[in-house]
Amino acid sequence: MPYPEPLIAPMRAELTRLGVEEIRTASAVDTAVGDTRGTLLIVVNSVCGCAAGKARPGLALALEHPVRPDRIGTVFAGADIEATDRARSYFTGYPPSSPSMGLLRDGHLVWMLERRQIENRGPGEIAALLTAAFDAYCATTPASPLRES
Repeated sequence: MPYPEPLIAPMRAELTRLGVEEIRTASAVDTAVGDTRGTLLIVVNSVCGCAAGKARPGLALALEHPVRPDRIGTVFAGADIEATDRARSYFTGYPPSSPSMGLLRDGHLVWMLERRQIENRGPGEIAALLTAAFDAYCATTPASPLRES
C-alpha cells in the first residue's frame, strides 16, 4: 500500500521547488528516458532520514553548480510504485535502493549513486559526488564512466 499523499507531499515539494519534474507513472518514466537527448538524472525519493537529511539537501547544493543534467526527474519509492520500478529497470546492474540517483545519457545509465553511498555522507559530500558526475557526463563531451565505491 502506498504512503499517504499528505505525508509525502512536503518531501515531493522539496524537490519540485528545485525544478525537479515529478514522474509518477511507468509510461511517464519511459517517455522521459526516451524523449531526453543528453542527460537525465532520475532521483528515487524516499521518506527515510537519509533522503531528508542527506540526499535531497545534497541534490539542492549540487543544482547550484553551473553544469547540470539536461533534465531531472523524480519518482517516489513507496508511493509511485510502478514509476519507481520502471526507473529502477534503467539502473542496470544495481540493486533497488532508495534514496538513489541514476544519471542517464541518451537513455543509458552512465553513473549511479546508491543508498549505501548516501547514508554515510553529508549533503556537501553528496553534492561533490553529484557535481563530479555532472562535470563528467553533462558537459558537451562526456568523460569515461566514473565508478564510486
